[in-house]
Amino acid sequence: MFIRNAWYIAAWADEIGATPLARRICNEPVVLYRDRQSQPAALLDMCCHRGAPLHLGRVVDQGLECGYHGLIFDRSGQCVCVPGQDRIIERTRVRSFPVVEQDAFVWVWMGDPAQADPAKIVPWPYHNDAVNWPHRHTMYPIKAAAMLMVDNLMDLTHLGYVHTSTIGGNPSQHVDAKMDIERTPLGVRFTRWMLNSIPPPTYVKAVGFQGRIDRCQKFEFVAPGAVLQWTGAAEVGEYRDGNTDSSKLQFRLFHGLTPETETTCFYFWSAANGFRQDDPAATELLFQQTGAAFLEDKAVVEAQQARLTELGESNLVDIVSDTVRLHMRRTVDRLLAEEAQALAAE
Repeated sequence: MFIRNAWYIAAWADEIGATPLARRICNEPVVLYRDRQSQPAALLDMCCHRGAPLHLGRVVDQGLECGYHGLIFDRSGQCVCVPGQDRIIERTRVRSFPVVEQDAFVWVWMGDPAQADPAKIVPWPYHNDAVNWPHRHTMYPIKAAAMLMVDNLMDLTHLGYVHTSTIGGNPSQHVDAKMDIERTPLGVRFTRWMLNSIPPPTYVKAVGFQGRIDRCQKFEFVAPGAVLQWTGAAEVGEYRDGNTDSSKLQFRLFHGLTPETETTCFYFWSAANGFRQDDPAATELLFQQTGAAFLEDKAVVEAQQARLTELGESNLVDIVSDTVRLHMRRTVDRLLAEEAQALAAE
């Protein structure tokens, strides 16, 4: 089941150009393209004439032209041209999805178009500030459910086991981290403090830490699939009274999980450099090291999905480190139930 009345990342803005882009979102085939005015559009990826996928067509002056018989559809999905036919009946159209381009993303609304309020989109202005937060971004296709990837981000005790060569550190530092947790209407926020820690390899490469450090990670999950992250580190003792302004190392990560099917998803992520902003090599290092860590996550979660598909979840147990993850899951379950109840009432 998917939350439908919500904004999902359909693509990075720079993924969509003159060539139609096929993407399955919440198990529905969608075609994304830009019209001649460079405005993004999202349509059901099936022509209403003979069912051909529209992504096999091309963008023309009037809209998206089907590659089978040449029908042309505008951004609203209305057919505006049928070759050899003057009159076009009203139902010669395909479903369109509300889209908004914001903060380097193209967001799509998969539910009731009347409820598609752009104000509900999670803002991430750091993508627009190349001076203070230079960033790089990409997307990983994941052969696992979107919620399993969110689970992975909600329980960071795995860092000390999965990411030993990159961002991890000693496992006990993560297991024993001090946690502050706050529930929100659409998810959960939490802060992790790992004081007097041995710096992981990525941190040493980034700013040259030589001794022990204080580490802090701040996360927020916003349903249905956004995880916002700030990470900082400083010399031991500089995080007095919980103030992180003195962070020698800091960066911001955006994690966007968009369901493709029940057991596959798209992982949109970016790494914004807040420590050596005038050095392109630092931004590239952060991106490469973060990417290496996320590929480690990808391998583990895909293997997890394969086993769960084979054997199910009935024998799984929860442990103390699942606290945040369980808050997240309860929020998602509540939103699913509320949406189902609203549909039943209609």
